[in-house]
Amino acid sequence: MLSNDRTAVTCSSISHIDLLEQKRGKIFSKTGGWFPGKGVFCHGYSMLEELVGEKSYFQILVLNATGKLIEKPLADWIEGIYGCLSWPDPRIWCNQIGALAGSARTSVVAATTIGSLAADSRSYGPYTLLGGVAFIQDAFHQHQAGASATDIVEKITAANRGKPYIVGYIRPIAKGDERLEAMEKFSKKLGFQIGPHLALAYEIERVLMRRFDEGMNINGYMSAFLSDQGFTPEEVYQMFAGMVASGVTACYLDTYHRPPETFLPLRCNDIDYQGAAPRPVPDAD
Repeated sequence: MLSNDRTAVTCSSISHIDLLEQKRGKIFSKTGGWFPGKGVFCHGYSMLEELVGEKSYFQILVLNATGKLIEKPLADWIEGIYGCLSWPDPRIWCNQIGALAGSARTSVVAATTIGSLAADSRSYGPYTLLGGVAFIQDAFHQHQAGASATDIVEKITAANRGKPYIVGYIRPIAKGDERLEAMEKFSKKLGFQIGPHLALAYEIERVLMRRFDEGMNINGYMSAFLSDQGFTPEEVYQMFAGMVASGVTACYLDTYHRPPETFLPLRCNDIDYQGAAPRPVPDAD
């Protein structure tokens, strides 16, 4: 049984056992659901009458992730940046897992899922957006209180022994980020102006370039842009939960159509074993 009853029940006014008893045999949803003979609903919208064929997939994706039905240009921008976040390169860690899965002949769903899960890390993938958005929004509050971009950078570097460890800036492998120019052109094409968070992000980049020869990466750009659109760190993380899936799928298919078990094969002597030396196994007797 599915109910869309929005009555709030607090644990302070009812015991946990009573709360569980009230929910026994029922599924409650504030998102929506399918009601036979009435329709399918998502955050108050009829999916078949108001969304399907009327709104784009990325408008529906953001609605499901945040409860917000955004305008088409912003949904197009999010679709565009999805294309910047998932490349079909098997050297990338999450894609490498997809490639190994293809070589091992798993299903495409299993490969894409485990590759996406592997990308949810502190240093790479959607989880880093939590830190990126939180940083620029906190920096913006500091800026409104009178701190300059230089003050913000100096505060962070002082806390990190002189290192500019800022989520959304610097890349571990290469300098610069070619994706920024592509998205800046696309943003302009869609009619977006530079908002206050993004303007501050560029100021911080100028300070970092001057002092450390390091610039903004795609995380910093999208975190600032989406902050200007009113999204919270949690909402951005939720919107980009599947951002690497396409590249993982591509790398899965590449190895799936090759002979099995031929992706990154190893010889025994390729392994640098540093454990216990070989020893005899005791007799069962």
